[in-house]
This record gives sequence, C-alpha cells and structure tokens, in this order.
Amino acid sequence: MAPPPSNGVVSPFVCLIVRVLTLICLLISLILLTTATATASVSDYGDIKVRFKDFRAFRYLCAAIVIGVAYTLVQTAFTVFQVSTGTRFGGNGLVYIDFYADKVVSCILATGAAASFGMTQDLKIMVDVSGLGITHFINVTNAAASLCFLGFLFSFVSSVFSSFALPKTAA
Repeated sequence: MAPPPSNGVVSPFVCLIVRVLTLICLLISLILLTTATATASVSDYGDIKVRFKDFRAFRYLCAAIVIGVAYTLVQTAFTVFQVSTGTRFGGNGLVYIDFYADKVVSCILATGAAASFGMTQDLKIMVDVSGLGITHFINVTNAAASLCFLGFLFSFVSSVFSSFALPKTAA
C-alpha cells in the first residue's frame, strides 16, 4: 500500500468516494422521508392521514436534505473533473468557497437530523400515551434522520478534506 501524501492533501479519488457516499445517504434519506405516511386513528376525529409535511421538523429535514443533495451533486461534479483532469475546477480561487460551503452544508445537515430526532422522540412519547398507530411512520422518519446524520458525517469528513486544500500561509 502506498504511503499517504506527505503534503497533507487527500487524494481526489478519496474525496470523490466520500462525496458519493454523502450523496447516497442523502438520496435514500430523502426517499424515505417523502414516502413516509401513516393513518392515525383518533377516536374523536376518525382516521387522519399523517405525512412528513405535517410536521415542521420533518419539513426542515427535507429542506436540509435537498440543500445537501444539490450541493453534493455540484461538488461531486467538480471532484470528478479533478479526478479526470488532475486539476482543480476554478483553480485555487474556489478553495475558500469549498471550505466554507462544506462547513455550512454540514451544519445544515446536522441541525436537520437533530431536529428530526427530537421530533421522533416526542412522537414516540405521544404514541405510547395515546396509541395513535403511527409507529411505522415514526420508525421511517427516524431512519431518514439517521441517514441524514450519516450524510452529515460524510459531509463533515469532506469539509475536513477541503481544509487540507487551503493554501498554507506563514504567520
């Protein structure tokens, strides 16, 4: 096995793999979240259809995932360009934008997952008390939040990799 690069820069191929893993996690999370539905049986109102868009935390998770997917698609295309040509798209001018955008998108994904974890816990308590019959819905949204969190972890690794590409300045 070859030793790691001595200048602290991560291989573009490794960056590509991490970006693709981020994209896969976020896409599966988005699919799970948008297809999550249930029918709650409420004694006074009858059956009520429950969807992710009925809860603000899940709508925020959806928005966070869509932002993450869009950003990751763009960055994946730039990384494919770098892997295939050997040069960075935009040269070193976009290094700072990559660095800060990676941090922002990581934070958006983390807060989306965290808000959804909190919402699923609140719903679990409500279901245990009232027996609404939406346990499957809660489990699916929890899985979507978990995959978003995994996408955040990969995105965070990408942000660490992008910090290695920053120009070294003498203090």
